[in-house]
Amino acid sequence: MLEYITDRAIYEKVLCEHVPKADRLLWLATSHLKDLHVDKHGKMVPFLEVLSDLVTKHIEIRLLHATEPGPAFRMDFDRYPNLIGGIERILCPRIHLKSVIIDGNFAYIGSANLTGAGMGAKSSNKRNFEAGIITDNSDIIAKIMEQFDRIWRGEHCTECKRKKFCADYKDLLLK
Repeated sequence: MLEYITDRAIYEKVLCEHVPKADRLLWLATSHLKDLHVDKHGKMVPFLEVLSDLVTKHIEIRLLHATEPGPAFRMDFDRYPNLIGGIERILCPRIHLKSVIIDGNFAYIGSANLTGAGMGAKSSNKRNFEAGIITDNSDIIAKIMEQFDRIWRGEHCTECKRKKFCADYKDLLLK
């Protein structure tokens, strides 16, 4: 499967249909991270609740993001204490890719940030115009995962010209 999706379909197919079914791993990459609500059994809940459910099932969750989350996201985060140790994250100011990888056999890559307006969760008059590709093609997914993992491993860090903006890099130097 290789499918081009836009706007509301990103929300429906990626966040509502595929993310809750993660069985092993969920890797998320986004520039911006804000409060985002999704449908869970007919009720709108913070996306963080879905992530909390996955942490409870011992799903590996990795998050790459470029900016600190918004205040509403941080307040919701505090409602799910298992996320503190259950989500690994790296904040890197150079992150601009947007991807969702599930179990190494499904991926979204596109323009949508992990926000309500980006992922299409907002109404049609408020959400962004976004586009992306979803796939189960193992060759494509392997390439998306390799890019994510190179960033995760810090392969770019030593030569990066943006280190002064990178809180995680500074933390690594202190260890």
